[in-house]
Amino acid sequence: MLSPCLGREDVQRALHEALEESRWVTVVGPPGSGKTLLVRHVAATVVASWVDARSLHTIDEVLVAALASLESETAPGDSLTGALGRAVDGRECLLVLDGLDLDTTEAGPVLQSVLEATSDARVVVTALTTAGQPAESVVRVGPLPVPSPRAPLEGPAVELFLRRIRAAGGQQVDLAEQAHEVRRLLRATGGLPLLIEQVAVQSALVGLSNAMSAVSLDQAVDSAHDLLDERSAAALRRIGLLDFHAGLGVLAHVLDVSVPEAAELAGNLVRRSLLEVDAQGHFDMLSPIRGRARALARPDDVAAVNAGLLTWAQANAPAHDNYGAADAEWLGDLPAMRHAVLTACADPETRAEGYSVANRIFSSLYTSMRAREAVEILEGALASGDGPPGIGAQIARRAGIAASEVRGTYEGLWLLARSDEHASAAPIPEEQLSKTASIRAEMHLDAGDLASAEVEAKRAIELDPDGSITRQATRTLADVYTSQGRFAEATEAAVAAMPARATGDERWIDLSLRTLLARIALEQGRIAEAVAGTRAVVVEARELAEDRVGLLAETLLRNLDPTWVATDVVRETLPWAVRLPVLAQDGRDLLERGDAKRAAGLAADVVALADSARLGRDGVDARLLLGRALVDLGDLDQATTTYLTALDHCRTMRLPLRAADVLDGLAGVARARDLPEARSLAAAAFALRTPRKAVRWGYSADYDVVPANRAPAEWLDGDDLSADAVPLITAVFNRATPARPSVLDALTAAERQVAERVAHGLTSRQIAEELYVSPRTVDAHLTHIYRKLDINTRARLAALVVDDR
Repeated sequence: MLSPCLGREDVQRALHEALEESRWVTVVGPPGSGKTLLVRHVAATVVASWVDARSLHTIDEVLVAALASLESETAPGDSLTGALGRAVDGRECLLVLDGLDLDTTEAGPVLQSVLEATSDARVVVTALTTAGQPAESVVRVGPLPVPSPRAPLEGPAVELFLRRIRAAGGQQVDLAEQAHEVRRLLRATGGLPLLIEQVAVQSALVGLSNAMSAVSLDQAVDSAHDLLDERSAAALRRIGLLDFHAGLGVLAHVLDVSVPEAAELAGNLVRRSLLEVDAQGHFDMLSPIRGRARALARPDDVAAVNAGLLTWAQANAPAHDNYGAADAEWLGDLPAMRHAVLTACADPETRAEGYSVANRIFSSLYTSMRAREAVEILEGALASGDGPPGIGAQIARRAGIAASEVRGTYEGLWLLARSDEHASAAPIPEEQLSKTASIRAEMHLDAGDLASAEVEAKRAIELDPDGSITRQATRTLADVYTSQGRFAEATEAAVAAMPARATGDERWIDLSLRTLLARIALEQGRIAEAVAGTRAVVVEARELAEDRVGLLAETLLRNLDPTWVATDVVRETLPWAVRLPVLAQDGRDLLERGDAKRAAGLAADVVALADSARLGRDGVDARLLLGRALVDLGDLDQATTTYLTALDHCRTMRLPLRAADVLDGLAGVARARDLPEARSLAAAAFALRTPRKAVRWGYSADYDVVPANRAPAEWLDGDDLSADAVPLITAVFNRATPARPSVLDALTAAERQVAERVAHGLTSRQIAEELYVSPRTVDAHLTHIYRKLDINTRARLAALVVDDR
């Protein structure tokens, strides 16, 4: 329940009016004037997303925090500003940036550009200064009126003062007898609510006559500090050195006391309004109080905080660098862990310990799918300077894993190269080089470069001096073979790697292998076996808190068993490699329920994201879903283009079974268009599956075109598509009369459709609605069009389309 905004009725009314007239309102006032409380009262009446911007110092930090509060983020290749614009546009949500330093962050022009690019974005900023931008409306908050010497002792300042004294357990104030002291103290506060509260707490503790008439918030905190006993004063200073909220366990180490003692000290500061506690039991300070507490800190306080955080981090990080689950208790104090690691790594004397902790916490971060936090911590450790060679190689390698998931599949390759540099100085270089080769193989696998993935995985096994990485590399080989339809080899590899089940730190390998075996069963038509195997993996993963592997297995299970109740997860917080399969399955569920339009839009989103992140196999799966949804919508032209693009990717990546699925889709489209090659396309799909003992399942079974006796010989090369298959099959669908050459010939059919609608003056949102895709997909098409045609504006594109006509 919010505290009342005493005496702020006029300002509240002004803020409401400003929000009705303007989409950006900045609430300006001195520290302690109650800006935050005022905005909280207004935000309580609408849907609001709150960002505590007090500790944000760059515009990128502000944008990342805003996206996190909106449960959104950037796709690989996206700008933070563009991502924020998409997150707030078309959404009934008030974005509050509380305590934003507009001067330091230079956020004004960025907020202006977001508002200009959107029609629905609404922003409230609380700050000490204004941005001076055209879209900005300003509401000023001043101090509460303090009664003059001859005026009655009444009004909001007096009421707040008396309420806070009662709340702090002070004696009842007699306004007649103690008027002089009350006036003295209120006059000293200047009417700032935060100062009034501080002085009231002092008065409750030492009496009105003994309370200091502080003339600034700094002096109020100084006075409060002087009134504290030695242990509580030290607690105030040390907690002020923390830039984040912290739980009791962290405070106990920072204060070097037991947890019960830490609770007592923190509670003492809470009672004096020097500390805040949230619903999760974490403690934090208001920014003005923290700033003064930090100024009061002594060198021994700084040393105690750094040492205490490192001790806490060492005690709570897993004992082994491959242990760690998504339910690790320390994840609730992740900011403290980040600070402990980076502070330790910044000091050469403790860098080795910082590297060690960073390495040990990675498994928990990875399993709980906190790739963004992992890459921030690990890259920060690397930036501080080289650590022990063996650990340094592993830190760089793991930073590469996290970077590839946050920024795109190959964005972590440079970190793998750095890992190899560290490996040369490691005690056993081959061990580190083997591990890095294994991760490089995983990156190639995610990108769809299966040939390179196989080469790197085998190289990892050859380099492995003691077999420690062989199981992981063999798991990668099993995944490669499964994708290529080499099921006998995949099964053999999976069985060879199964001993990992007996190793506590590599249970995820066992779970992943069993998921692959279930996938093979599905591809070969053993549905009951696939369902049972996948269900067992999901249940066991939940027990082990192996969130990542469990969620991927559950995605497959949702495809097989419609009765399965899926885990409730926030999609936007998942790493791309996990999020895209989950979103694709969401699209399949929509299509199953008959909502083809939404399924197509979601599938188009996944296609755009997969292409940006270079997640090749996910892009193919999403195009299969998109093509099927477009067929349901009767848009055979877009379905054809989508399927042909997917076929080209399957040929390049060597995914024969997904190519067979595409060919079945094209056969269905060809039949609907009365093309004679429909049965030949179905025959080519049959020719790809038969030697692999695979069956049609999913959307492939929907089309059910009777295959011809044999596929055209020029389409096949043994058991795979020939090098000429894609252009030959494309020609089947492009038998139009020759047209004069056009600058627009470089565009795909989907890009031409977007270009035509741009020429008609449609917005991205209107184009998306007509084509049954998302605005993000339209923007992606426009980016490709501009690059191909060497232009940069809609107007120039429209002119080219008109000229072409």
